[in-house]
Amino acid sequence: MKQTLKRIIRNVKSINGNSLAEFATTTALMATLAATAAPKLSEMSEGAKSEKSMNEIDKILTQARNFYQTTADTEGRGRFPGQDKYDVAVGGHADEAAVIADIGPNGTFTSWDSNDGTDWRSVFGISNADAPQASGGKVIDDTYTSCGTCPGSAQGHNEWIDLFAGNTLTSKYQDGHFIYVVVAGGQTGYDTYPPILYVADAENPQDFNNLLEP
Repeated sequence: MKQTLKRIIRNVKSINGNSLAEFATTTALMATLAATAAPKLSEMSEGAKSEKSMNEIDKILTQARNFYQTTADTEGRGRFPGQDKYDVAVGGHADEAAVIADIGPNGTFTSWDSNDGTDWRSVFGISNADAPQASGGKVIDDTYTSCGTCPGSAQGHNEWIDLFAGNTLTSKYQDGHFIYVVVAGGQTGYDTYPPILYVADAENPQDFNNLLEP
């Protein structure tokens, strides 16, 4: 019996294990790796949201192109959703320079709650149940004013929703909301020039935007 106990004790003593110091070192390394990886994971998340937002904007522009072509065939002049007529602007911008002042390289519309939002219109409606504008946002809905020679007869967000068969595209950003403006076309005959559509994500319109010029 004594020999058996001595053998067991000897075997236990001979087993190699991790010391407390080794465990502490391993734990410290894991903590360092976790701290280093966290910013990278955050960047990946932001990058994915950015890509998704731009993809949704492209979908909006695709539907706008179809709408423009259809109205060109049926109404004689192409127009965009929200336009009552091809030479009527949507939003508060008199020309392209005014839009660039908002979302160009040195633009001022860089935050969802900027006062610049008052010149923009909501694509799907600021009170849309599926994607409402964040509280404090300044974007407003398009309005319709009766016009004897205007083929358009609906608010812009209603025309957009119809284009998407009642579905609403949503931004992946907490303060995101899809917005747009149309710089009016003009002239007649061979001198006619088309309207220009700008679409952006209100999260940061300067970073997330695109345009469609027929």
